[in-house]
Amino acid sequence: MKAIVYNEYGCSDVLRYADVDTPSIGPDGVLVRVRASSINFADHIVMLHGFPKVARLATGIRRPRVNILGRDIAGTVAAVGARVTGLAVGDRVLGEVNQRGFAEYAATRATHLGRIPDGTTFEQAATLPIAGTTALQALRLGGTGPDSTVLVNGASGGVGTFTVQLAKALGAHVTGVCSTRNADLIRSIGADEVVDYTRDDVTKRAARFDVIVDLAGGYPVGALRRLLTPDGVFVASSGTGGRVLGSLPRLAAIAATAPFYRRRKVRVAVTKRSVADLERLAGMVADGTLTPVIERTYPLSETADAIRHLEANHAQGKIVLMI
Repeated sequence: MKAIVYNEYGCSDVLRYADVDTPSIGPDGVLVRVRASSINFADHIVMLHGFPKVARLATGIRRPRVNILGRDIAGTVAAVGARVTGLAVGDRVLGEVNQRGFAEYAATRATHLGRIPDGTTFEQAATLPIAGTTALQALRLGGTGPDSTVLVNGASGGVGTFTVQLAKALGAHVTGVCSTRNADLIRSIGADEVVDYTRDDVTKRAARFDVIVDLAGGYPVGALRRLLTPDGVFVASSGTGGRVLGSLPRLAAIAATAPFYRRRKVRVAVTKRSVADLERLAGMVADGTLTPVIERTYPLSETADAIRHLEANHAQGKIVLMI
């Protein structure tokens, strides 16, 4: 099969479109003919560049242990293991794999796959496993519901565009923080208000929020926490950081201090693989409640170009590889 492989950390120039062996499956496994995959932060920063360097303890110190990128997949079942009963060859599925998703075939456990309903394309489904699930679980952690006021810092990225739409679907009043370039997009997907961080410091505003979902960092946690209502919840999912430890010090500090806040709670969102959440999201796409924002699609052979575009332009929403 064809796949995107790399044998050293570096920029997108280290990627090759090459022939590799098709993966095998065990009795509980499923072989998926991948039709689409989307690019995530971990793919092009943690896995490809090897930043933050502390992540190399898991991915490989000097060179990557797994030499095929990609975690989000959508496609059709090509083969099932002897003990698999819930899926059959030809079923349309989506899920998150432990790398090796930028390939014509991917192997994973049957329990890691959800079904794609009619009305949801492979291209749309491929955006959901990490970004969509992260957004849904972050809002759930914050207790978002009808009439909640929600601030999304980093509203225009892959996770952010889902967070804005899902918060609106839950009945919230949503304010999105983004750059001038992305302001119209964030309004178009449902944000009630938009703060352009290049012109306005949201932490200086008088508005207060029941839930703050921080996907971008850029502001001190204390300054954002002061924007919460008395019983509000600050949810941190990511953020910027250094080349060695990345956003880990920021997230660790949030996690360490969280137990001391009885009111204005502070939480760190740790995304968990959930087939139920995946199928809920795919169903929302099918019924028109949720529309994945896809800036561009590329063929698998042009993955290096896709990552160059992502790094140079900070994509609006998601970039999808069609396979």
